[in-house]
Amino acid sequence: MNFGMETELVEFKKTTGELKEGIVSLAAMLNKNGKGTLYFGVRNDGEVIGQQIGDRTLREVSQGIANAIKPQIIPTIIMELCDEKNVIKVTAEGDEKPYSAYGKYYMRSADEDREISPQQLRNLMLSVSDSIVNIEANNQELSFEQLKMLYAGNNMTLRENTFEQNLNLLTRDGTYNLMAAILADVNSYSIKVAVFRGTDKTDLVKRNEYGYKCMLVAVKQVLDYMEALNDTMVDVGGSLRKESRLFDFPCFREAWLNACLHNRWSRQTPPAVYMFADRIEVISVGGLPNGLTLEEFYEGKSKPVNLELQQIMVQLDYIEQTGHGVPLIVSKYGKDVFDITENFITVTIPLRKEKGMEGDLQKKSGYVWNECDKKIVSRMKENSNITVRELSEQIGVGVTTISKHIRILKENGIVIRIGSRKNGQWMVLDQL
Repeated sequence: MNFGMETELVEFKKTTGELKEGIVSLAAMLNKNGKGTLYFGVRNDGEVIGQQIGDRTLREVSQGIANAIKPQIIPTIIMELCDEKNVIKVTAEGDEKPYSAYGKYYMRSADEDREISPQQLRNLMLSVSDSIVNIEANNQELSFEQLKMLYAGNNMTLRENTFEQNLNLLTRDGTYNLMAAILADVNSYSIKVAVFRGTDKTDLVKRNEYGYKCMLVAVKQVLDYMEALNDTMVDVGGSLRKESRLFDFPCFREAWLNACLHNRWSRQTPPAVYMFADRIEVISVGGLPNGLTLEEFYEGKSKPVNLELQQIMVQLDYIEQTGHGVPLIVSKYGKDVFDITENFITVTIPLRKEKGMEGDLQKKSGYVWNECDKKIVSRMKENSNITVRELSEQIGVGVTTISKHIRILKENGIVIRIGSRKNGQWMVLDQL
């Protein structure tokens, strides 16, 4: 029988004679991923060779781990029978990083255990203290109606008496944490999209404010706004009609969602989007996640800074755990669009240079509200399930006109659509 290859989560040792090396691997996996599995009785190529097990073998493994790894962990140690050969399986999980083994600190990289430098150790300790689930929120008077509506739009219901614990919105002391704050209906985090006339920040056309509300609602508002700005441009110079977009929206979407997921929220600086005449910049705070190399980053290997936030974003279909976002951007624009420093990651998405683009952006940002907008918002507040056709019939204008006004309302952060086009709901976020 063959167990396959060693990975960042799995280590093989031929016998417990390699117990010390196995314990080092276990600590390295805990520091990298918060969990790991160690087998004795398996060659490093995955082939099962068996392990002799006496009366004290499992106890010696347990005592060796207890004495060597600090802070102490309580692993699960069992004996398995594979092809009539005994194998010892050790599994462990822990969220008290950093873990040392025999007084030294290690980090798992592929199937290797690398001793980390003092600077890497400081970064690891900082990443733990920066965790949005461990930091207590400044404001403890929080509500989560917008978050509940997002779940309802995905046909999921949050139970009033358990959702705060289930979604990791509480510290170990039972108070609201920083993740609860950024997902609350009202908070202090400003999320902006700034549009500039030229190629620098000297001439601001418009600054759209989407923050101070549930971060996931603000994320969707930004996506709606940028999608509305992404006009189709038509080239009729040849024999065939060619249409192209101002920028690749799937790439922007991945860059923006990654920026929000991996942002170091503890530093009190939210991610932001800047749109210039020739490019879009998506900026997040914090640099690469601890333990992730630049090569691994470009390959799309996932090491979420905010693991608990990732779980919520996956549940609500904001992201997938496929790690395809960065490779998608690299395949379209190359690695040079990423500017990665210790404190920031900036993704620069170039725009197609077209005559009149600046004027179009200025025209969009100067939209004047009218009575039709007010009627649409009023009816959405009365009936969040109302359809575009029903709005058309009640207000007395065509479906195309209604759709155009809704696009502008979404672009300016007045309404968003929660859930699918067929079964979703409208959420009114602001009054005209």
